[in-house]
Amino acid sequence: MAHVEHAEIEIYKEERPVKKESDFTDYDAVFGGKWSFAMSGYRVLAFALIGLMAFSMIYRLTQGLGPATNLNDQWPWGLWIAFDDLCGIALAAGGFFTVFVAHILNLKQYKYIARASLITAWFGYIVVALGVLMDLGRWYNFWRPFVSWGYHSWLFVVLLCVIGYQAVMTLQFGHIFFERVNAPRLKEIFDKILPVIFVAGLVIGFLHQSALGALYIAMIDRQNPLWWSMLIGLFFFLSAAFVGPAMCVVEGVLASKAYKKDFRHEVPLLAPLLKAAMWLMVIYLVLKVIDLVYRGHFLDMFDGSTPSNLFLLEMVIGVIIPIILLAKKHIRESVPGMVTAAVLIVIGVMLNRMNVVFTSMYQAMGGWYFPHWMEFSISIGLVSLLIMAYCFFVENFKIMPEEHEHH
Repeated sequence: MAHVEHAEIEIYKEERPVKKESDFTDYDAVFGGKWSFAMSGYRVLAFALIGLMAFSMIYRLTQGLGPATNLNDQWPWGLWIAFDDLCGIALAAGGFFTVFVAHILNLKQYKYIARASLITAWFGYIVVALGVLMDLGRWYNFWRPFVSWGYHSWLFVVLLCVIGYQAVMTLQFGHIFFERVNAPRLKEIFDKILPVIFVAGLVIGFLHQSALGALYIAMIDRQNPLWWSMLIGLFFFLSAAFVGPAMCVVEGVLASKAYKKDFRHEVPLLAPLLKAAMWLMVIYLVLKVIDLVYRGHFLDMFDGSTPSNLFLLEMVIGVIIPIILLAKKHIRESVPGMVTAAVLIVIGVMLNRMNVVFTSMYQAMGGWYFPHWMEFSISIGLVSLLIMAYCFFVENFKIMPEEHEHH
């Protein structure tokens, strides 16, 4: 069976032409000058969830954190920080990873994958910004960091990186937007500045992922030693880097299901990215072991406690099993093997971020926290908003050039 799938992949390698920049320019031929957004039962449900999110947001902003959340003095950071922000930023890493591959390494065959990843990352960071705004106690003071710079705060660094990266991605999207609205002069301007934008995006993206981890260095007296480390910034960066290709696979297979594409066409392009991710995971795993041994906490993961069990779960599911799967070429280049490894990597990184916020600190924090239903409604609504925005742009911009036409 593996030989059959490998043979199919070779056929697709021969059939699939390498995309050229010119493939993305003839919008009228693809869309007929029309804008569309077809409704379905799933989309009606998604908009209902977005409506509930809007209600919860208005209630939270007008009534405060107390009535709308279960956050308290022991647990000032909850679901929004763990899921919307830490997980959201890590899973948006496919954007800067594919930009690095497509535009810095100049591997042109990845440019259309970079477009899809850019859209996801762009809206992912908008979701992050909304999540941060909800989490600010006095949200109406959000502008103060712009006039009162906190040079010594990692949070201030994170804020600058979020704003800078969002601005860079918006400028990157300008290249695609002005293609769609047929404004060649404006598109030409964006084309000229794109190389600078790509480099700026990479630098800010690298800084941002590591700065998020560095936030937790200051929490040495609160975090479990299995997660706290002076290298936590590097661990955040490495995990964001290897989850980037995994997110490309997950996004690709979901888009293939939604738009009735044949995902096997993507396999020859995505398999090398997953191989790179595998080597990043090997580096991550080796550094983790060395760090734990050096600090004298290696055996903590086997003491049978809840944190140790969740740490082992995170490492086995999210790192060790994917490494074993991706090390075998016939698994790495098969659709089931590729998707299984990618999903496990995504779950592992999400579990890591949840463990950093909750599991690693619950013993030191004390008290009790379980998210209020409004916290869940805002997080679920933000994910629904991200999916609907992605669908709109895929259906109205040439993100997947050969697949979507208005009939």
